[in-house]
Amino acid sequence: MPFSPIPRGVYPSVTSLNPKQLAARGIRLVLADLDNTLVPYKVTQPPESIVAWKKELEAAGIRLFLLSNSRKPGRAQNFAEKLGIPFQGHSGKPQKAGYLRAMERMGCRPEETVMVGDQIFTDTLGANNAGVTPLLVEPIRLAGNPGRYIRYAIETPFRLLGKRRPFL
Repeated sequence: MPFSPIPRGVYPSVTSLNPKQLAARGIRLVLADLDNTLVPYKVTQPPESIVAWKKELEAAGIRLFLLSNSRKPGRAQNFAEKLGIPFQGHSGKPQKAGYLRAMERMGCRPEETVMVGDQIFTDTLGANNAGVTPLLVEPIRLAGNPGRYIRYAIETPFRLLGKRRPFL
C-alpha cells in the first residue's frame, strides 16, 4: 500500500507483538524505531523487557534491526550495541531508501519484514512506501515536548483506521 499513512494494527507496545505469531505470518525481520518505540527518549540502556523480547524473536527465527532517524551522535549505535543488534542511524524515514538498505543488509524481502514504530508520518508511511508491513505502537511517553502532542493528535484518524486492520 504505497504512500499510505495507515498501519496494520495499533498495539500497546513492542513487547505485545508475539514473535511466534510474527513467524507464523512469514516474518523474518523486525525493523524497529528507537525513541518512544523501544525506549523513551534519552534512555540509553535496553530494559529487561526489550532484551527478553529480542530473545523471543531470535527463538522464533526473527532478527531485530534498529532503524532510527536519530541525529544524536552515537545514540542508535550505542543502544544497538548494548542490545546486540544491527542498526542504521540517520535512516531518512519516511523515504524508502533506508528501509531497502536495511533489508538488503539483512538478506530479507519486504514481505518478510515488519516495521514497528510509534509515528505515522515517519515509520508507517515509510514502511508502506517500501512495501514493508507497518505495525504501530502507542508512544511510550509524550511528556516534555508540546509538538509531540500536536503530531499525535493529527495522527489520530490514521491510528483509528489502523486499529481496524490488525496484522496479528
